[in-house]
Amino acid sequence: MRKGSGILAELKDVKGIGPKSLSLLNKININSIEDLVTHYPFRYDVLKRDELSSIDDGEKIIIDGKIESIPILMRFKAGLNKMNFRLVTQSGVVGVSIFNRAFLKNKLLVGTDVIVIGKLDKGKNVITASDIKMDTLSNKVKIEPVYHCTSGLTNKNMSTYINMALLMYGKEIMDYIPKEFQEKYNFVNKKTALNIIHNPSTAEKLKEVTVRLKYEELFEFMFKINYLKQQNKKEKNGLVRVIDRDKLNKFIEKIPFTLTNDQNIAIEEILSDLESPTRMNRLLQGDVGSGKTIVSFIGMYANFLCGYQSALMAPTEILATQHYNNLVHFLKGTKVKVALLTGSTPKKEKNDIYKGLSDGTINMVIGTHALIQDEVEYNNLGLVITDEQHRFGVHQRANLQNKGVKPDVLYMSATPIPRTYALTIFGDMDVSTIKEKPLGRQKIDTVVKKTSEIKEVLEMMYEELKNKHQVYVIAPLIEESENSDLTTVNELKDQMKLAFKDKYKIDIVHGKMASGAKDMIMEQFKKNEVQILISTTVVEVGVDVPNATTMVIFDADRFGLSTLHQLRGRVGRGTSKSRCILISDSDTERLKIMEREDDGFIISEEDFKLRGHGDLFGTKQSGDMAFKIASIKNDYKILLQAKKDSKEYLENKDNDNDLLKKTLIESITTVN
Repeated sequence: MRKGSGILAELKDVKGIGPKSLSLLNKININSIEDLVTHYPFRYDVLKRDELSSIDDGEKIIIDGKIESIPILMRFKAGLNKMNFRLVTQSGVVGVSIFNRAFLKNKLLVGTDVIVIGKLDKGKNVITASDIKMDTLSNKVKIEPVYHCTSGLTNKNMSTYINMALLMYGKEIMDYIPKEFQEKYNFVNKKTALNIIHNPSTAEKLKEVTVRLKYEELFEFMFKINYLKQQNKKEKNGLVRVIDRDKLNKFIEKIPFTLTNDQNIAIEEILSDLESPTRMNRLLQGDVGSGKTIVSFIGMYANFLCGYQSALMAPTEILATQHYNNLVHFLKGTKVKVALLTGSTPKKEKNDIYKGLSDGTINMVIGTHALIQDEVEYNNLGLVITDEQHRFGVHQRANLQNKGVKPDVLYMSATPIPRTYALTIFGDMDVSTIKEKPLGRQKIDTVVKKTSEIKEVLEMMYEELKNKHQVYVIAPLIEESENSDLTTVNELKDQMKLAFKDKYKIDIVHGKMASGAKDMIMEQFKKNEVQILISTTVVEVGVDVPNATTMVIFDADRFGLSTLHQLRGRVGRGTSKSRCILISDSDTERLKIMEREDDGFIISEEDFKLRGHGDLFGTKQSGDMAFKIASIKNDYKILLQAKKDSKEYLENKDNDNDLLKKTLIESITTVN
């Protein structure tokens, strides 16, 4: 639970949540009461009563009524079953058939009120139901929330747990909108807003509270951003360095490839910042494979030459390990001592690293969140770099930069951000941009295929596999859910095994796996011990396997163009020709942009113009940019207002003793 949320009780204290339910909720990152009540519906089903006479044959029907006959259950082979009963509705009696719902038989008693959703066969006067709900449509319209769940956790379970949590602890939930803005915009309080969004009576009320909750989320985020900007402006006395350019140039000359013009410009901007008495606060953004990492390594070496330590924080152990191995390779022959610190570093080794960082014998450290634990003390930290910076919370970034006296700060992002949005979110940062691709980097051929063309796709994969190359296969989901027909990693593994038999080793990796298991499979893939890697977007950032030449993305229409571009960037890292295959039966016009364009900045702009539910930084991420209800693109006007209001609230000295203000600041400076 984040500090200041106001709720002292834990998730297990909510009535109805037992150990099994708690484990399932934790599985989908619901770890606190606040997580639970802000697990917002991803869509709503509007159930409006139909009349039997108004529905054409074979059309969808939603109708309520009372069960008139005892359901008859018929069982078939292979676990199939069918249940039939008669339903008395306001517009007549109709037969209902439903498949594979034998577990409902004891609930479908004569006289029970139910809502039936399905298709009407007018000739037989029978509805083949897809769903049956124990409810009525008394007011003729029912707005029903639909939640992201996991296997073993139903939509009804989720709704019950959320409403019980609101009933028991609703008054304790912290409201992050100051009173003056609540009154200014005529917002309802947080508890009321949460009750309405989970149990909407009308579309109008739902719209009102959605705006209110989006504003709150964006207000809280922009307050943190504005606070960090304010603190950065106060820090005028940065570290003063004089960089030995001769030694630095000798290091650069040993790099086994030629730097691009954009890389050289970015390096000069970073070196200028390091030599300036003003604390560096720079964003280094570049397209996939543009070579940001080597630029950051050069900055770290320049910092070392001036006698200071550097820390580079990556979002995953896979990426941290990859950076560490690359840095050690580039530093071969120098006196620099580098360490790797992650959650899975053995305890004895961790203690040695803590000592080395504290006494200054370790010059550079690369790691994950482990770099900002309380036990970590630096001797003279001069440069802090966060890779894929949007994947860390604001408070995590702040905590790392506060580990040094006044270290310079460099943020890196491989997701090109359209200028308008970058200026809003990173307003006072200096921005270095790398657009050029390194010499020799080939364009990746991209094609859009329909599901019916899967045979052709498999043949393309087979050709690469025969040539001893490797293949990524991407699915958007990990598990099946009752509301989705998207391809899952497990289904894809079965399909690939069927297609390729035992000729090639196939394995899966996804974000919900333990990091050790995930790293082991990724290591096997790097060593070509696994030839086909089936994954979710966990491979989106940083993974570097030069022998992988094919990227196949199922349900490609469900991803933003920027995410597709990131995924595509995982191939084409060696000397062999590479391709990306997008499989989709819908939204193919949008996907055709990927066939034409390989410039991430152009793709990012197109994504913002076209994507209905744009997610600035991809499909799934962690940290403060992982908004639960707001969207940077769709709610840009609300964001601008929240930015203005939060700045006004932050700068108002009259409210310095305000509990909310103290709580917001504490949440930035304290690691959860």
